[in-house]
Amino acid sequence: MGSYDPKPEHRFTFGLWTVGNVGRDPFGVEVRAPLTPVEIVHLLAEVGAYGVNLHDNDLIPIDATPAERDRIVADFKRALDETGLVVPMATTNLFTDPAFKDGAFTANDPKVRAYALHKTLRAIDLGVELGAKVYVFWGGREGTETDSSKNAADALKRFREAINFLCEYVRDQGYDLKFALEAKPNEPRSNIYLPTTGAMLGFIETLDHPEMVGVNPEVAHEHMAGLNFMHAVAQAWDAGKLFHIDLNDQLFGRYDQDFRFGAEMIKQAFYLVKFLEDIGYDGSRHFDAHAYRTEGPEGVKDFARGCMRTYLILKEKAARFNQDAEIQALLQEIHADDGSFAWLAGGYDREKANRLKAETFDRAALGGRDLRYERLDQLTIELLLGAR
Repeated sequence: MGSYDPKPEHRFTFGLWTVGNVGRDPFGVEVRAPLTPVEIVHLLAEVGAYGVNLHDNDLIPIDATPAERDRIVADFKRALDETGLVVPMATTNLFTDPAFKDGAFTANDPKVRAYALHKTLRAIDLGVELGAKVYVFWGGREGTETDSSKNAADALKRFREAINFLCEYVRDQGYDLKFALEAKPNEPRSNIYLPTTGAMLGFIETLDHPEMVGVNPEVAHEHMAGLNFMHAVAQAWDAGKLFHIDLNDQLFGRYDQDFRFGAEMIKQAFYLVKFLEDIGYDGSRHFDAHAYRTEGPEGVKDFARGCMRTYLILKEKAARFNQDAEIQALLQEIHADDGSFAWLAGGYDREKANRLKAETFDRAALGGRDLRYERLDQLTIELLLGAR
């Protein structure tokens, strides 16, 4: 049995808005007293986190004066120094204030679009000041309730122009910063533009500086659409665009639940952790989740510890999967290759195409092969349940 205590090399991070969540929902007021950013930093240090991430207004109220801003940032930096926590990622809140009720970068009103850029420029400066290397864009209001109100192509053009503008700003300032776009299909808007990780990956290739921009896939957001999150992460990794990741849990087809990592769909969580560990992903493991509304201060700590502990347990299970003799024997049988078609490697040429066209295949034998996936899946379940 391994140790499930988090260490800095695990790169576990939480947002100020996650452990600081006060338990408000559309049907009920807050159930927990708010914590200051400094208190949240010390709480995260107590439970063993590596870092803390933030929206601009998680730290600095939207109506703060310059003097108040400087004092808040100084206090926050002091807490980081005292605890050793770092700020790997930052982002902008472009969804809470009523000014963004019709979107930010995609709003119909050009003054709102300009204000969104103004706010983001200042928030980027703040993130860089605090040491962030990744800047996330979640377009929480970038959508519509009625398609009578907006032209979807115009909205994408506006979003593209905004990201291009911000990329040029980062280049002009000489910042060491990458952007990560975060997809979500709905909520708070009825429909949000670029709703999946795959849609974001396609959009990135239309930008002026696609090399600067990747994705920040989130478990809950893909599960809301009934999609396989690990597959989305694999696609992002294959494209070289997995710049950041948000971990939580979510039942398929529900509105955003943001449960503790592994709280609901443990098999999906296992495959995700196994994928991240097998490929050697070295970025932050960021938990964008919050404690149940039933919890008080100690329950919030239980929640944070639980996210990290579950990840480490599943990491150990993934290592056991890779070492399990029966599982590996089955995989070796399933992936058996006698090398007879090794000549197809390396891509197309005319000689290969002609040779392939001349081949004959025993379709009955191909269709009759027993792949033993039932046994493989059962062994996986037994391993997760502790029976192996």
